[in-house]
Amino acid sequence: MQQQVDVTTADGTADAYLVTPDGDGPFRPVLLFMDAFGLRPQIMEMASRIAGHGYAVLAPNLFYRSRRSPLVEPDELVDEQKRGAAFGRLMPMMRELTAERVVADARAYLDFLAARPDVAAGPGGIVGYCMGGRNALIAASALPDRFAALASFHAGRVVTETPDSPHRAVGALTAEVYFGHADNDGSMTPEHVAALEAALAEAGVKHTSELYEGAPHGFTMADTAMHDAAAEQRHWQALFTLFDRALPA
Repeated sequence: MQQQVDVTTADGTADAYLVTPDGDGPFRPVLLFMDAFGLRPQIMEMASRIAGHGYAVLAPNLFYRSRRSPLVEPDELVDEQKRGAAFGRLMPMMRELTAERVVADARAYLDFLAARPDVAAGPGGIVGYCMGGRNALIAASALPDRFAALASFHAGRVVTETPDSPHRAVGALTAEVYFGHADNDGSMTPEHVAALEAALAEAGVKHTSELYEGAPHGFTMADTAMHDAAAEQRHWQALFTLFDRALPA
């Protein structure tokens, strides 16, 4: 079942996609954190694919404080000039999404799912793309008892020089973690990847961190010019391998 829903948060109402498998459940919960381009048919398709493996998937509009979906037009995803203009509109929304807001919102999204009779109790999963990957790590680190599995793909700014860099909080994780990194990504350089891996290893977090050689930032998104079909398929295999092991449906 696919439906658009509204989730009440401390700061308002977040529009979201909810996808559940056929049957009565209960199904284990999964949050899908979008990339900067927001909720659109591509995100719904990805949520549906995850739900098809037996999960109740909620994909919220992380920018709900600024505007409801849609955030971009389809042609802005493939035209380089228009994509740059779209980023100009979206950048203030990204800056508004502080770590504190990410965590508060994640708690509201999880509570929304937990209140449904077709959603199983207990920890769930979270998967994020681009900025959503960074925010998924923030949420899972702050709410460790709510997540058994975390997957992050072509995320940026996971490692920064600031005291609140997301990689500095990984010691709180109890989820098994998978990171799939884009190649030649200025927002997640080889030095950043090494720092993240070192932090995870030092904290004893069960994790996998892989470089998708030749795949650009945004490689999973089939509706953008950054799509890499082979890397996208590899990401699905990695995601479901993680979920089958850490979050069996």
